[in-house]
Amino acid sequence: MASLFEKRKEKIVSSAKLQSYQYENHLVDELVEHYKARLLRDTNLEALTKLSQGEMRLRIEQLVSQFMAEEKVIISRHDKEILITRILDESVGYGPLEPLINDPSITEILINGWNEVYVERFGKLELTEVKFRDDDHVRHIVDRIVAPIGRRIDESSPMVDARLPDGSRVNAVIPPISLNGTLVSIRKFRKEPFKMEDLLNFHTLNSAMADFLDGIVKAKMNTLISGGTGSGKTTILNVLAASIPYGERVITIEDSAELRLDRPNVVGLEARPANVEGRGEITIRQLVKNALRMRPDRIIVGEVRSGEAFDMLQAMNTGHEGSITTVHANSPDDALRRVEAMVVMAGMELPSHIIREYIVGALDIIIQAARLTDGTRKIISISEVIKSSNGSHEIKEIFHFKRIGMKSDGTIEGYFTPTGYIPECLDRLKVFGISIPEAAFTPVYEEVNQ
Repeated sequence: MASLFEKRKEKIVSSAKLQSYQYENHLVDELVEHYKARLLRDTNLEALTKLSQGEMRLRIEQLVSQFMAEEKVIISRHDKEILITRILDESVGYGPLEPLINDPSITEILINGWNEVYVERFGKLELTEVKFRDDDHVRHIVDRIVAPIGRRIDESSPMVDARLPDGSRVNAVIPPISLNGTLVSIRKFRKEPFKMEDLLNFHTLNSAMADFLDGIVKAKMNTLISGGTGSGKTTILNVLAASIPYGERVITIEDSAELRLDRPNVVGLEARPANVEGRGEITIRQLVKNALRMRPDRIIVGEVRSGEAFDMLQAMNTGHEGSITTVHANSPDDALRRVEAMVVMAGMELPSHIIREYIVGALDIIIQAARLTDGTRKIISISEVIKSSNGSHEIKEIFHFKRIGMKSDGTIEGYFTPTGYIPECLDRLKVFGISIPEAAFTPVYEEVNQ
């Protein structure tokens, strides 16, 4: 057994090590700020940012080593590595966010002020140990994100949507709109786009649903993807677009570019906010109108939020079949009501039943996506919009996800099943050479967890 003296000695040594570590850590903090200032003052930072990541790191390492030699500063190799990495992150990267952005398991980053950063992994939020120095530090990172794409954020324009070079979507809000300092949400962009096989592996849908969705896209049926925030609408849209035949010309229209269609003859249009003088705004609605002059076979609108819904429906009703878009809504019925409200926002002074007929005449299929309480994302419903000769309509559900319970760890139990309804669109699919047997729509009663 160790003597009391030995324990006391061990405690003193441990305390000394901790103080030494804290001192060294503090020293590195000071050196980071000092050499960042020297780099800004004594070098051409713009020329540095044009170098590749490897060349940039090598050049900054050379410059910092030169500065340290001039100032006769000596630190350990480990601390020098930390110093250079932090200078890179702070000067030409995104500071404390760099490790989170580079972590492939993280799908979303949420900054609730300088000292509170959450991330989403596998559908679940968790608090990280990442902190910024202060609110100005967060603002500096936001400015680094928005400046290269011509966006701005200040008191006169306290909200901004932007994107990182890899396509990740960024939203930032500052005071006076925000009551908690600078707030930032980053929805990360996957390097490799999801494929249908990925959705099957994630149990987002089953193989029967996948075959049906592949068929409706090839058969040029107009599709509306509905769901709440973070339910996977954009991912589903990307996956469906992969089924578009290669000979067709596709035009994508987005508020902030996220879609990546791995195919030829795809052109993308992106909306633009007004400049500092309040001029130069290009809206989604203007882009939809312009897209009609670009000889599209299909138009894909990342999300309809306002009056552009009318122009999108007009495109669907005038020969641009097979178009796809998304909307924020909690059910297929709610999706139609939301689109109806958007048409009204377009200034169409028409009776509601005429607007509804117009919508129903344009849309064929509604896909409902949801993020469940256990963090999983699923297609919980696929429905067909049935038009009748008297102008009325019905929404007939073809597939749905049936919940049967919840495990002790919070995991949702359930399975996908056809409802038993035989969709009318099967005849159209046959015209396009796609044969789906009616047996594929027989309800499943076996409670298989998915």
